Amino acid sequence: MIRLKRNGLLILAAVIFFLILGDLQTGLHNRVFQEGEPQAATPVYKPTPDPPPPIVDNFPKAAKAKSPDELPAIPTWNKPPDPHVPEDTPLFIGFTRNWRLLQQVVVSYITAGWPPGDIYVVENTGVMNSNKNGLLGLQNPFYIDYNRLTNILGVNVLITPTLFTFAQLQNFYTFTAVEKDWKQYFWAHMDTVMISDEELEIVNAEGQPKPYMSAYSRAVEVMRESMDPKYGKEPGFGPLAARWFSYDRLSLVRTQAFVDVGGWDTMIPFYMTDCDMHERLWMKNFTIEDADAGRVWDLDSALDDLEILYHRGELEKAVEKGADAQKNSPKYHDIIHKLDEMGHAKSSREGGRNTWQARQKGGQGEPFYRDSDGFEKGIQMTMDLGRNVFEEKWGRGPCNLREAGMKDSDAWRVVKDWEKAEVQKQARKDQAREAKERAQREKEEQLKKEMENETPDH
Repeated sequence: MIRLKRNGLLILAAVIFFLILGDLQTGLHNRVFQEGEPQAATPVYKPTPDPPPPIVDNFPKAAKAKSPDELPAIPTWNKPPDPHVPEDTPLFIGFTRNWRLLQQVVVSYITAGWPPGDIYVVENTGVMNSNKNGLLGLQNPFYIDYNRLTNILGVNVLITPTLFTFAQLQNFYTFTAVEKDWKQYFWAHMDTVMISDEELEIVNAEGQPKPYMSAYSRAVEVMRESMDPKYGKEPGFGPLAARWFSYDRLSLVRTQAFVDVGGWDTMIPFYMTDCDMHERLWMKNFTIEDADAGRVWDLDSALDDLEILYHRGELEKAVEKGADAQKNSPKYHDIIHKLDEMGHAKSSREGGRNTWQARQKGGQGEPFYRDSDGFEKGIQMTMDLGRNVFEEKWGRGPCNLREAGMKDSDAWRVVKDWEKAEVQKQARKDQAREAKERAQREKEEQLKKEMENETPDH
């Protein structure tokens, strides 16, 4: 009897539950029907920037060319040596953004005498084979004309597997040199221009004028001097690591030196990584010296037509006379003046010297598209991270590490120089205590060895 009552109560409870559930569902259905579906939240967007003027290619003749023969002729006095010099003279030029500047620096080195086959554009865009397959357009910041570089201008293109930071890119240069057994290599910034110095008169040891040399020939001469085993053997002169042309707008690197110090610190991705690398080289007693090869400019803009870099003098008159254009001509000085103006404009421009990197905004809908402003913001944040890492690594912000008494082994072990005075005071006490304890241990070990070595009397 009790069991029947219990079962009845359970059945009654179940009926009541389903009736209530049905009422809830009916009420919800009616409310949705009356009020409509709830609206999804809408993100608040930043203002859409005005699109910049479209990019125009700055080498129309090369754009139309079907073969290298359709390019203007390199001035005879700047042509690369034929046959090639016995040494390897690879030149790395890294690229991430701004095709006009890249094409400009490549053409400038070609017209300054560098063999095109020795120039290696390192495409560090992170778009994999998109440029090689012609999938990006001129307005895309990461665009390069792969066909023009390789088949018309005749240079090499190496594609990085992903987007590298500056430090990683530098290690990629060294790695490539190791793989190809290059004892030395050159590298140049892509926002530069190299021109042979046609005004310079060089004399030999006897005071006699030397024949004219292109920027490439002078760079080779510096390389031979630097790689001579007798070079830098004076007292207090450490082994050579690099030669800088116009600071490091062009650099000659001795491969093994960069390997010996462990390469660039990739934990410091951009700014301050050069300070870290060069200071570590000096700490290891390596030497970095200045050198000259030609005229080099640091630019954030490009010439409207790169054909001007091929011509010297009044070309039409020279052609009419069946002669070559003139060396050190008024046309040459016009180019120098124009590049001087462009260099001055970069150094005085508001917003910093690298605003050119974020100038292009196109590429929407193309493979690996990135918002240009967002990409630049991410790079800037990574730069800030690198500065913080440098400060943590060396305990200070300025680059003069050796002047502060730093050694290579001090990395990550130094109390920050901006810490409170009591922190630094305690750190010095700890150092003194550790030194005292270490000296005591060494003394005890020495006494122990002496006792063990004593021969007992019999």
